[in-house]
Amino acid sequence: MATIALSVGLKGMEGYLVQVEVQLLPGMESVSVIGLPNAAVKESKDRVMAALYANDCQIPDKKIIVHLSPAEQKKNSPIFDLAMAIGIMKEAGDIKHSLPEDAAYLGVLSLDGSIKSVDGMLPAILAAKKEKIKILYLPKMADFPLTEVEGVELCFVETLQEVVESFSGQLSLTTAFTPPNSPETPDEVIHYDKDFKDVLGHAHAKRALEIAAAGAHNVLMIGPPGCGKSLLSILPPLKQESQYDVMSIYQLAGISYSNYKIPPFRNPHHSASAVSLVGGGTNPKPGEVTLAHRGVLFLDEMAEFPKRTLDMLRQPMESGKVTISRAASTVTYPADFLLIAAMNPCPCGYFGSRHYYCTCSPKQVNAYTNRVSGPVEDRMDIILKLGNFSLDRESREANEYSAEIRERVYQAREIQYKRYGGEVHNVVVSNEQLMRYSVLSETQQHMLRQWASEQHWSTRVQVKIIRLARTISDLNGEETISNEALWEAVNIRRNDHRKAGKGMVK
Repeated sequence: MATIALSVGLKGMEGYLVQVEVQLLPGMESVSVIGLPNAAVKESKDRVMAALYANDCQIPDKKIIVHLSPAEQKKNSPIFDLAMAIGIMKEAGDIKHSLPEDAAYLGVLSLDGSIKSVDGMLPAILAAKKEKIKILYLPKMADFPLTEVEGVELCFVETLQEVVESFSGQLSLTTAFTPPNSPETPDEVIHYDKDFKDVLGHAHAKRALEIAAAGAHNVLMIGPPGCGKSLLSILPPLKQESQYDVMSIYQLAGISYSNYKIPPFRNPHHSASAVSLVGGGTNPKPGEVTLAHRGVLFLDEMAEFPKRTLDMLRQPMESGKVTISRAASTVTYPADFLLIAAMNPCPCGYFGSRHYYCTCSPKQVNAYTNRVSGPVEDRMDIILKLGNFSLDRESREANEYSAEIRERVYQAREIQYKRYGGEVHNVVVSNEQLMRYSVLSETQQHMLRQWASEQHWSTRVQVKIIRLARTISDLNGEETISNEALWEAVNIRRNDHRKAGKGMVK
């Protein structure tokens, strides 16, 4: 009868339970790993046998079969090394005691028997919790963000010998490790690089960004940008579930992150490829849209991005996730981000300016603005036209601190979470739920239809205006959408920048 040790495999961000079945058969001494292993998993047999030899294990001269079940799932990580070693040792009789029930083993083995971590440890741990695993053996990690997971006993180990000794009760492992960067530690003060108080002028833009932060609405800024990164300072800290999502993504991507309580901010260069922006590769990896999950994706000089690359944002902007299909597998990554984009009104940058002469022809202006396709622009909730201002008329003391704005944003988001029964914003809630809680009066419906007819708005844009009005009412603490909220929503969405020859609209 085969020995079974449990582990966890990953398919993108989704984890699944893997049964590592080990059996000794008569025949020439050899090790075979089956169950759709990739190259990294196939090499496990050499790492595992070297580690067993270093620990003086008595491996019989027989054929060893290691089966990774389910057999139809492709295995693409060396995270199964530890489970393989435990299974072989138990089958060969080196482990005298019974293996713990509902226990799983995660980690890659070094040739000397020490246990190391791999990319994606946190999503594997959360998947183990979902699969009702009670005990989890895993390596010590200096940058691991958690000390405990509810319902799962974490056993941090450094060597294969420590795991074996724990089976006999010789070694207690549950309190052996305290990571330095755990969110379970007392709350630290969060410092932001930017503050809205330092952004002079652009009062209407700062108000629009406050609305965007409250409801997670996408923003397109046309003109001299000045407060894109400052938006980060008015976003509330991430809740624990969102922190786990961000931790999992960055660990899977192998990217360090300083403070998981702060929403991520990604600012890719306009020369970035479609794969780096959306994700992909032979073994699909997360792209910038996923690394910005629960945070901000800032596209400066949006019109300089290839049109094909921008069009690939349409699906994640609409669904909050990105699906990458390859011949070997199909993976889905979360991509619930707030898009802030900035672009010039024309190639020279002076179209509509009252102080500088624009050298671009109407044809050049249209060609430039058309680099952002209509469907992408339709998915932008707020379109801001920014103009120049005089510094001598502005005072820093008259501006609000980001902390004051952040508190209003936090309260507005809490209203949304309570209304929709989860961490859901006005921008992504289903149309059915939106209309249930955001009923317009007959007068308001007539006003919206009239504006839509004048501006040639699509149905998507009209729904976005209702979503904006709902967020503005939440910021104002209003249960229903007011006429003032609807009017403000229309003003921050109105757009005619594609019509060459007209000036900037204030």
